[in-house]
Amino acid sequence: MSKLYGEAHRAYQDRHGTRRLADRLEAHAHAELDANDRALIESAAYFFLSTVDERGRPTVSYKGGQPGFIRIAGPAELVFPVYDGNGMFLSLGNISSTAQVGLLFIDFTSPRRLRIQGTARLAPNEGPGQTAGALYLVHVTIEQAFVNCGRYIHKLELRKLSPHVPDEIGRQPFPAWKRLDFIADALPEPDRIKVDAAGGTIPLEAYPGEDSPDTDQTAG
Repeated sequence: MSKLYGEAHRAYQDRHGTRRLADRLEAHAHAELDANDRALIESAAYFFLSTVDERGRPTVSYKGGQPGFIRIAGPAELVFPVYDGNGMFLSLGNISSTAQVGLLFIDFTSPRRLRIQGTARLAPNEGPGQTAGALYLVHVTIEQAFVNCGRYIHKLELRKLSPHVPDEIGRQPFPAWKRLDFIADALPEPDRIKVDAAGGTIPLEAYPGEDSPDTDQTAG
C-alpha cells in the first residue's frame, strides 16, 4: 500500500508505464533528513509552503529570511518563523484547520530541489528557541522527504536578501504597501500610527515597491 500515491496517481502511472519508477522513487523517500537534505535546508534563505484549508482549497506562500532561518529541530522535525505579513493569515489558518503542509526548497545555482510533506502545528514565539521578529513558530513533523529532478530549474544569479528580513533584535523597515490609501484605514491601530509618522498615505500610482524601504520607520 502506497503512502504517497492514490488511485488517480496510479492511473496516470499505468497509462504512461511509470508505476515501477514511481514505486522506486517512493522507496527512496524518507522521514528522517539525510546530510544532503540538512545542508540544503540550513543554507536556504527561502522556501515555498503549501497548505490546505478546511474546504480542501490549497494555497502556496513564499517564505523568506536570513540563511538558516529554518531550524532543524530533530531527525524529522523542522521549525520556521512566521514574520509580519499582509494580515490574511492564510497559511496559519490552514495549518490550524488541517495541519497538512508541503515544503519546496529550490537551489537555483546547483540546481537542486527538495520536497517535504508532513503535518504542522503552531507555537508561540517564546522561550529559549524564540526567533527575533517572529509572530509565531511553525513546527513541521516530516512524513516524507524526497529529491525531485532539477532539469527544468532555471539558473538564477544570487540576489541580495530582502531588506525587510528582521534583524537580530527583530527590527524591520515599515513596508510601503501599508501606506497605500485604499489599505491604510483598515490597518491595526499601531500600523496606522506608523503610517502617519511616515508622512501619511500614498496613492497606488506612487507606490515605490519594497526594495528601498524607509529605515527610519520600523515594524518591529
